[in-house]
Amino acid sequence: MKIIIVGSGRTGRHLIQALAEKNYDITIIDKVKSIVDDITDKYNVSGVVGSGASKETLLKAGADNADILIALTPVDEINILSCVQAKSVGTLKTVARVFQPDFASERKTLEKEQGIDYIFNPKYDMAEESARSIGLPGTVKPEGLFGGRVQMVTITILPESPLVGKSLFEIRKEVNEEFLMATVLRQDKLFIPDGQFSVMEGDRIGIAAKNERMADILQKLGIIKSRAKKVMVVGGGITAEYLIEMLLAEKKNITVIEAELDRCRALMEKYPQIKVSYGTGEMSEVLEDENIGSMDAVVSLTDIDETNLVTSMYAWSRNVPSILTRIDSPGHLKLLHRINLDITLSSSEISVYKLIRFVHNQEAGDAPNEIEKYSTVAENRAEVLQFTAGDDFTRLGTDFKDPKFKLKKNVLVASLIRDDELIIPGGTSCVNKGDKVIIVSDKKHHIENLNEIFA
Repeated sequence: MKIIIVGSGRTGRHLIQALAEKNYDITIIDKVKSIVDDITDKYNVSGVVGSGASKETLLKAGADNADILIALTPVDEINILSCVQAKSVGTLKTVARVFQPDFASERKTLEKEQGIDYIFNPKYDMAEESARSIGLPGTVKPEGLFGGRVQMVTITILPESPLVGKSLFEIRKEVNEEFLMATVLRQDKLFIPDGQFSVMEGDRIGIAAKNERMADILQKLGIIKSRAKKVMVVGGGITAEYLIEMLLAEKKNITVIEAELDRCRALMEKYPQIKVSYGTGEMSEVLEDENIGSMDAVVSLTDIDETNLVTSMYAWSRNVPSILTRIDSPGHLKLLHRINLDITLSSSEISVYKLIRFVHNQEAGDAPNEIEKYSTVAENRAEVLQFTAGDDFTRLGTDFKDPKFKLKKNVLVASLIRDDELIIPGGTSCVNKGDKVIIVSDKKHHIENLNEIFA
């Protein structure tokens, strides 16, 4: 697969690093020669110096026979124009990053009218990730799956967890909810467990459930004690504004702390139902003035890593149950991952994950197989695959508990979509013609069609 990446900032570099490991044919475009030289020296990629909005530059990069072009410059207009120009010379699929709210709100129109296949907004994506993570402790990592209809979270099992020593069958009986333990990483070994599998301290388990039921399930599992109602957001920029709208839809009690007076006024006028505070000076004093210790969750979204670090450390010292920290510097990100200070939010990490999933989905669609959607979980050791069951599926109408429906080791039917209804399957479930079937499988199986799931 031939991929062109326009722009080599932090996200571009992270994406190049991730894709270069997969042996794709990658060409980068950047206007700065020293950046192109540095990247082509470091990775097995080609480089072209110039503007990604120029047809001449795009043709030099091979856009006339490229599979995907991904535009990641700091300028929205350049990214959109790069995609339009690439499509005009023969690139099959194009992706544009946009930051401006006006462009983001017109995403569907731009995709349709300009023929851009995927437009993403990192600020909105970060807000969405924040909203999904609020109320979760640092031992839980949320993962969106296929548009969020099925949510998956990875839970690190601590010594005091009530799940230790219990089998999956016992856990499901106690919880009395529709969910699946889809994956387990134990000492870096992958398991896709059956009902007799017992949970141990240190396991990292992947739980899959309907998006709207996940919070209740985590509460019944003893992972979270109660729903987060009072949320403090530090930093009132565009990302925070997206997040405020999401939290208002969930009827959260919101306090925003912002260091620019004009921005405070704008937020107060737009959202009269939230509390907006003008906060300058010593951060700990500002946080205490707003009674941080009474909050269920604190989300620090300023543009300055150091401010976010201080805010989160102080929230931790005041025993705030759920803390989310925006971090842009890779060095700071590694530090927080090392000390496990609850949940970190990195714009480049979120974007790279989405882009890799887009590339994998295109690759799956182009390959001689039946995979419709593709993702990875369990630290990239397991695949999530979507198929449609046709006439050639050999177990149509067969109950999952039937011995004929015996799956390969480390393969699981995670969910079914039937007539637009999501089903978390049990022993009496079966696959009907036309069902969308979502499979979790060890990557070693290399499953390419639905009949390959059976032993």
